[in-house]
Amino acid sequence: MTTPGQSSQLAASSRTASGTRAWLTQPPGRGEDSRLKRALIHLVLIITTIIVVFPVIRVFSTSLRPGQNILNPSLAIIPEGATLDAYWRVLTETNLLNWIFNSLIVTVGAATLGLIIAATSAYGFSRYKFRGRNSGLTFLFATQLIPGIMLLVPIFIIYVQIGLVNSYQGLVFAYSVTAVPFSIWILKGYYDTIPYDLEEAAKIDGCTEFQAFYRVLLPLSLPALAIVFLLNFLAAWGEFFMARVLVGGREELLTWTLGIQRFQAQFQTQWADLSAASILVSIPIVLLFVYISKYLVSGLTLGGIKG
Repeated sequence: MTTPGQSSQLAASSRTASGTRAWLTQPPGRGEDSRLKRALIHLVLIITTIIVVFPVIRVFSTSLRPGQNILNPSLAIIPEGATLDAYWRVLTETNLLNWIFNSLIVTVGAATLGLIIAATSAYGFSRYKFRGRNSGLTFLFATQLIPGIMLLVPIFIIYVQIGLVNSYQGLVFAYSVTAVPFSIWILKGYYDTIPYDLEEAAKIDGCTEFQAFYRVLLPLSLPALAIVFLLNFLAAWGEFFMARVLVGGREELLTWTLGIQRFQAQFQTQWADLSAASILVSIPIVLLFVYISKYLVSGLTLGGIKG
């Protein structure tokens, strides 16, 4: 019969022996290769981050330069004689806030409308078997091969006939329609990963088809819905050509992509004001990324996995 102290010693000896056997059976150089691999990965990530962040830092630095030093080749992040005059000018002497407000109305409306259409359409493609289902998915995918600029002329002709030129609604509809096909593919792939048994159980408990979709499937699909909303938002936020044609005729409807053209004249460009405006219009995107960052990995990966 062993005492508690002897049992502890035996357990410790067993763990030591197991660790020794694992060390002896480990392939030579495996630990060094793993550390080298991690070091190379971190090096690549650091270099990539520097490449991505450097232009943003340069734009921020330019926005702080006084007028006489605007073309100074110095690489200092905080330039000599740094000032916030450019930010004050674009906020008080231009319609930047109105341009950002217009962009928010259009992008939020387009992202929301596109998400609603895509979420319901993807549900039909994922849960129902009908004639032409595969052909429909292929057609939706094929539409992504058509450059968006090619849709501008037919959309404009239709809008002239129905009176949607120079309106928020026209721009929202145009942005949401162009974003729907890709959104359907993302959500359809994500829906396929969710067992249909959950919806059947909800129907047994008395839910209708719509209630099972709304109360069971949508909450489980929140990561994918967040990613689709983000992608739709980004596509509409930075779009220029369609906005230029559809709402460029009304000053009060200009989005920020159209408004900042005011800082560029034929023979002169207000670089400090343009840089300050560029920093300010990036704030909503940064806040949106921070808010839904927890959904980024799962939303982008699980949408491409089936079963």
